[in-house]
Amino acid sequence: MMGIKGDRMNHWNRTFVETTRGTFEVFVKGEGHPVCVTHHYSEFNESGDYYADVFTSTHKVFLVNLREAGNSEKANEPYQLTMIEVVFDLEAIRESLGYSTWTYAGHSTGGMIGLIYGVRYSNSLDALIITGAAAREYAYSSPECIYNKNHPYYDKMQYLIESLKKPDISSSQRKELSKERTRLSLFRPEKYDEYFSPNVHKKMSAVRMNFFAREVLTFDITRQLSNISTRTLILCGRHDVQCPLPYSQEIHEQILDSQFHIFDESNHYPFLEEKEFFKKVVHDFTII
Repeated sequence: MMGIKGDRMNHWNRTFVETTRGTFEVFVKGEGHPVCVTHHYSEFNESGDYYADVFTSTHKVFLVNLREAGNSEKANEPYQLTMIEVVFDLEAIRESLGYSTWTYAGHSTGGMIGLIYGVRYSNSLDALIITGAAAREYAYSSPECIYNKNHPYYDKMQYLIESLKKPDISSSQRKELSKERTRLSLFRPEKYDEYFSPNVHKKMSAVRMNFFAREVLTFDITRQLSNISTRTLILCGRHDVQCPLPYSQEIHEQILDSQFHIFDESNHYPFLEEKEFFKKVVHDFTII
């Protein structure tokens, strides 16, 4: 069996998980049943992640940096950046950690990865939690999506994304750009400072983001969702501008053993915008 080499750092403990597919940087927090959390192009660090923090009071959470993110394995070939390859990597991590099953929880593009994980490896998952995601391309097909050219804030969002990809911007510039970008996806943007602490910070992997922007154009697993046999919880803010609500409804309709909750006063971040209600819904679902 491969193993973990670790060092204790701040709130989250950074470890390196050696697998048959390479070595991955993982941040660990909490005790209890294992939960895996990741995102397609986020670069996590010892400060953790708001979404992952939802689970740390009751579970042992593994927050994974994917290939080309942080200090994880690099991609030797472009195909290694695809979502199905992410799932293969996560399975290798699970096996190296010695778990027969674990729960996977994903927000946004992390949720898209989770759906593929469920389609391919439901037997490795005792539960699946999908938040603010979609099972198919969502920008071109929905003018309600902020990534659609017909959305009133499309140009502003694109400017902020491209600015955040620049490697030479200062930390203060990155912070302000990230704040402005996130405010576009809040039901009450004036509450940004209440929701987000400066103690939690992460970067964006431009390599992964650029690859995802192409892969998502042909992404569609709606006809495969019925193959997900593990218990599934689907969560979405009613006002989500990134992955609009109809996409979560579609996922729920196609997965037989699924529960669905809508957060009426949330946009893309219900785990912050309606924090206590979100935690209750997740807790009620994850009690095993």
